[in-house]
Amino acid sequence: VQLVESGGGLVQPGGSARLSCVASGFFFSSAAMTWARQAPGKGLEWVSTIFRDGTSLSGDSANGRFIISRDNAKNTVYLDLNFLGPEDTAVYYCATHGVNLKTCRTRADCSFWGQGTQVTVSS
Repeated sequence: VQLVESGGGLVQPGGSARLSCVASGFFFSSAAMTWARQAPGKGLEWVSTIFRDGTSLSGDSANGRFIISRDNAKNTVYLDLNFLGPEDTAVYYCATHGVNLKTCRTRADCSFWGQGTQVTVSS
């Protein structure tokens, strides 16, 4: 299993970014996919999970600003980040346990994690 995130970088406050995670090595279309993040000096924080039928759940950090989506034809899950603030600065990780209905709220919840992509919100 391989998960490769991209799309991070330096974003101005109030700006947007689109993160992508390309997956391989398992049946992507059958699996729930999660985005989580870790800010400097803080623990892992679950952001959002999308299930195989396209429905999703999001945590408080998303607050209606972040949108998760998936493209099964491309084995890719996306996270659209909007109205970003300095508090959103973090490494963003893509994760899965390879099955549906599994949300990766902690590292122990899921077996497979990407290397992460850094998002820095600063002027």
